Amino acid sequence: MDLKKSKRGTASVWAGEEELFQDGSSTVPIVNTVTYAYKNLDEWVDVALGKKPGFIYSRNTNPTVAVLEEKIRLLENAEAATSFSTGMAAISNTLFALLKPGDRVVSIKDSYGGTSKLFLEFLPKLNIEVQLCETEDHEQLEKEIAKGCTLVYLESPTNPTLKIIDLKRIAAASKKAGALVVADNTFGTPINQNPLELGVDLVIHSATKFLGGHSDTLCGLVCGEKSLVHKIFQYREITGATLHPETAYNVIRGMKTLELRVNRQNENALKISRFLYDHPKISRVFYPGLDTHRGHDIAKRQMKGFGGVLSFELDGDYESVKTFLHHLKFVHLAASLGSVSTLAGPPSVTSHVELSEQQRKKLGISESLIRYSTGIENSEDLIDDLKQALEKI
Repeated sequence: MDLKKSKRGTASVWAGEEELFQDGSSTVPIVNTVTYAYKNLDEWVDVALGKKPGFIYSRNTNPTVAVLEEKIRLLENAEAATSFSTGMAAISNTLFALLKPGDRVVSIKDSYGGTSKLFLEFLPKLNIEVQLCETEDHEQLEKEIAKGCTLVYLESPTNPTLKIIDLKRIAAASKKAGALVVADNTFGTPINQNPLELGVDLVIHSATKFLGGHSDTLCGLVCGEKSLVHKIFQYREITGATLHPETAYNVIRGMKTLELRVNRQNENALKISRFLYDHPKISRVFYPGLDTHRGHDIAKRQMKGFGGVLSFELDGDYESVKTFLHHLKFVHLAASLGSVSTLAGPPSVTSHVELSEQQRKKLGISESLIRYSTGIENSEDLIDDLKQALEKI
């Protein structure tokens, strides 16, 4: 079975599962063990030294987890992949594994709130310089990268304002400067976007979101060039942000329907964005699938679909936001995204809860902004729901 030639919907089902498992099981077994026993000491030593495939201790590697890592590796066309207990563990472990005091990072102002916290507070404490650029200002990014840096960290589309970065352009500028490029592809998903094919070195996913798809499990994944992934794996191996096999199983199960779900969510988000764009009580809509979006042309080049998340600003204050959200019926007011059910909320309790109102304002995130992650419900029901809630303002 040559999955390299298959479509991604097929790879999400079959990757890591080409052969039947022990006792002929066609479903990935949950291997709940801490350690693995060997009758032969020589074989045990060979596995421990990496001379032979196998498992030693589940803080390091586990058969169930290995299937998940193989899925994301093939879906992103990467050399290697490793996993983490959460998306933020994947992000923080990647940064801490690859950076040292005196290094310089160039990134954007619109990254996820937890990531921003690392850039604004944690890395500077380690004497790592961080330069945050205006997200859509590619010239500024290129200028700062050219000054010299160790790592460039990107996110596209961004959370929560759906800004778009030309990944190929910035990756090329980074290569010229000798910098590594890391991209958070949580919003993009491997169905809609593959940053490694655009020149990025490492891709990060909060698999808690679209990959798992059911808001019932926490997981982070990193994939990319083999030596870099191994360095991150070794850091995680010691710091211990290990993914549990039962959690890995949940994400594996979710990924089997990834293409179906993402395609439906793409469709829903585009229809809803068009409806909101024309509504008199909405001042702005942020969705790269709209022709009016500043990054639309770039998104068309580097994405196959525009994603299942949009955000919009009400023409009103925070009280209007509360009134609107409290009247929505087909939505969970909750702080996540990428689920089969629609989720919504303002950044103050979702993407940027870690930041103060002043910090959010500095990043261009208003208190009247709402992030709306479309589920797989019927789009007509979701639009009717939005209509009736807007009428209550």
